[in-house]
Amino acid sequence: MIIVVMGVSGSGKTEVGSLLADQLQCKFYDADDYHPVENKRKMSQGIPLNDQDRFPWLCSMHELLKREKACGQHVVLACSALKKAYRKTLTTGQKPEGQCQHKEDDISSRTLFIHLQGSMELISERMQKRRGHFMPLTLLQSQFDTLEPPEAPELFMTVNVQKNVLEIVCEVKAELESKTPRHSY
Repeated sequence: MIIVVMGVSGSGKTEVGSLLADQLQCKFYDADDYHPVENKRKMSQGIPLNDQDRFPWLCSMHELLKREKACGQHVVLACSALKKAYRKTLTTGQKPEGQCQHKEDDISSRTLFIHLQGSMELISERMQKRRGHFMPLTLLQSQFDTLEPPEAPELFMTVNVQKNVLEIVCEVKAELESKTPRHSY
């Protein structure tokens, strides 16, 4: 099982993802830890990343997920995955215009996206309280502008971040345990 906790900056991906991984007793990775220095520098200067900045990073996240899957590991990854094309790269390793070269590279049927959804106002409030993160509040609007919420045929569920972290994790776990999805998962 591969779970990608996705959403705009400040939606709670790291906190939800790490607690979920702990409760599911699987590995947790935060994609922010794998951003190249230049990406972090751009964002800290208030410059939004473009697709050319993101695709090498997303490909490296795909390699990480593929490696863990090959080892039989269950994984939770916190990653913005804002566009459908980014999620495709995460699950196939290819840029949007490319095709997956090897069938074993495509992990889309084994990847569930948990979309943490919230209002600009709520997430803005949370980001104002956050300290020591490279992503400034000034880039939040660009994140919302870029966001393409997941939709079928992607495997996903959407969770409102007005709930507290424990409630969100309980909701995700209940969905996983029920195997009767409310959405397209």
